Amino acid sequence: MGITLASDVGGTFTDVVLTGADGRVEVAKTLTTPDDPTTGLMRGVERVLAATGVKPGEVSRFVHATTLATNVILERTGVPVAFVTTAGFRSMLALGRQARVEEERYDLAYVRPEPPVPLSHTFAVPERVAPDGTVLHPLDERAAAEVAAAIAALEVTAVAICLLHSYANPVHERRLAEIVQAALPAGATVVTSASVWPELGEYERATTTLMSAYVGPVMASYLRRLGGRLRDLGVTAPVHVMESAGGVLPAALAASRAVYTIESGPAAGVIAAARHGTDLISFDMGGTTAKAGLVRGGRPGITHEFQVGGKGSYGGRRPGTGVPIKVPAIDLAEVGSGGGSIAWVEEGTLRVGPRSAGADPGPACYGRGGTLPTVTDANLVLGYLDPDGFGGFRLSEERARAALTEHVARPLGVADVVEAAAAVHEIANAQMGTAVHVVTVRRGIDPRGLTLVALGGAAPTHAAHLAGRFGIGRVLVPPQAGVGSAVGLLYADLAIERARTFLAPVDRLVSCSGSGDLLGELTRVFEELERACLEDLFAGGSGGSGEPGGAFRRDSTCVRAVGVRFVGQAHAFTIELPPGPLTPATVRQAAEEFYERYRESYGIDPRDPAELTTARVRVTLPSGSRAPRPAVKPGDGTSGSRRVWLEGRFLDVPTRERAECPPGVELAGPCVVTEPQCSLLVPPGWRGTVDDHGAIVLERAEPGSGT
Repeated sequence: MGITLASDVGGTFTDVVLTGADGRVEVAKTLTTPDDPTTGLMRGVERVLAATGVKPGEVSRFVHATTLATNVILERTGVPVAFVTTAGFRSMLALGRQARVEEERYDLAYVRPEPPVPLSHTFAVPERVAPDGTVLHPLDERAAAEVAAAIAALEVTAVAICLLHSYANPVHERRLAEIVQAALPAGATVVTSASVWPELGEYERATTTLMSAYVGPVMASYLRRLGGRLRDLGVTAPVHVMESAGGVLPAALAASRAVYTIESGPAAGVIAAARHGTDLISFDMGGTTAKAGLVRGGRPGITHEFQVGGKGSYGGRRPGTGVPIKVPAIDLAEVGSGGGSIAWVEEGTLRVGPRSAGADPGPACYGRGGTLPTVTDANLVLGYLDPDGFGGFRLSEERARAALTEHVARPLGVADVVEAAAAVHEIANAQMGTAVHVVTVRRGIDPRGLTLVALGGAAPTHAAHLAGRFGIGRVLVPPQAGVGSAVGLLYADLAIERARTFLAPVDRLVSCSGSGDLLGELTRVFEELERACLEDLFAGGSGGSGEPGGAFRRDSTCVRAVGVRFVGQAHAFTIELPPGPLTPATVRQAAEEFYERYRESYGIDPRDPAELTTARVRVTLPSGSRAPRPAVKPGDGTSGSRRVWLEGRFLDVPTRERAECPPGVELAGPCVVTEPQCSLLVPPGWRGTVDDHGAIVLERAEPGSGT
């Protein structure tokens, strides 16, 4: 394995990790630069290269995760875009699928949110394709040319095209795209739904295509700028970008399929957690948000539809809120509760988040002009953080106290600022518990038998208390936990997924008569999807083009899956198929797994007829990366003591440097383990051990054990 650089740009911090063939790791955590994220990123790159003495030209791989696509959608800062659909469906996006959630349920003055594209930028063309792909009405090319001229007059940068049933036959979409492209200036982006995600469900397909057009040019510009700055520094390695399902895409593919990168940063954290066991809860808390994901059998859960930009207690994933995106993504629950989440009092009630101080100005204790109190300020006042070193700069307890006093303690009528700080900390814990609750209890999974893996700059401070709320008895804090998402990028494999609608009753596929041709057709669809995935990875991952070579194909792995639902229902489960030829027995096994999944999810066990809805293929090319090896300095880990707020009072507890804790060292709570990027709080009643891989494993002492 050569030298790999990995970078994760978050809302508050940008993390950069460098690792080489010997497994040694060098880490840099810098403040994110919102106006141009590449500035903070390059600062971190230069820092790790200087610390290791590695020459830029020696870097063989650069892996990147970014929240750019998410931020563009949330902040509505994408390019001007127009939308074209089939005549009669022009109001599809305006009607949408909105639902009132949380406080909006009781708002008598509720105003529907604006559609993702206004009606003035929405057009329709006469044409019609049947669900089986039959052309019912040819595309009216004269009307299409008139629409193209009207779009050109709007001076938009991108156009999204989603025609009815184009997943079954994209001929009209392709021709319409040619007509529109010819009317627009050179360089304008035209995106068709058949090229983004050809599945049934016109509304979700439309919003996914629209967001791809909306974000794509911004992502392409950003990646060009990043590539240029890396080349100026001397880093010529290929750039790979984390996609939402936990793999990485070549930069060229990420630019053209920006919608695949919406959950880029959060996905990397779950991939990092999955390296540490089989049944885990990934808990990733940074400066802006906290994310929870579930790992079962060593693999993260994958969803093929999620929501962006909606309201709700866990980041807008509740059906009916936000903009639905129909691409594969690691199934996450997210809340606006991070280290930089602002605390304030509203009508006598203490609130924490989702507003964040971000990187500029940041929490009050950063001394960069921020005056509003945050979770980080509260943790500093409570003694959980080391004021002499967090992320490379000193924290000011005086500023933190002043902010908490003015904006929390006084409005609440609380005399003691410590009491106010403790309240902020507890509310943050409760809100983060919502994310864990969503991915476990709300899905019928008992969290008590799982291990909570803490990642991110703020997670180790809250992890043990959060675990205690759910009866979770084991917490694992990996090496370099404070930059956990960036470390997860080191493991990420090149991967791409493609899907195509394939409607077929299970009974016909498994029956003896008439099933051969249908099975053969499904086999051909899988083969075509696999070939398309390989061509994507080969062209983008190796710098070549054309048909993938034999070695490339041998090194890759292909996983096939199908969507299965009851006949007449709208939603399907994705069922993975075993390797080998497709047979009636294979389909029967998939149907049985669908029935079992349905029973687990809904508590009932119907055996009604089922049907296949979608064929999916995911092709992966392993990165060959090895787990990084943490550096351990001589010493016993004991470095002093600090006053820490525990169980309603301050206690003098020992502090330890993590770099001086070799494998086998035991940690008895209460204590605090510090490192430059995070601070681990071990409360009373917990004990920890450093394992052979450098991870700290905390376990809750059994009642009556005397520990």
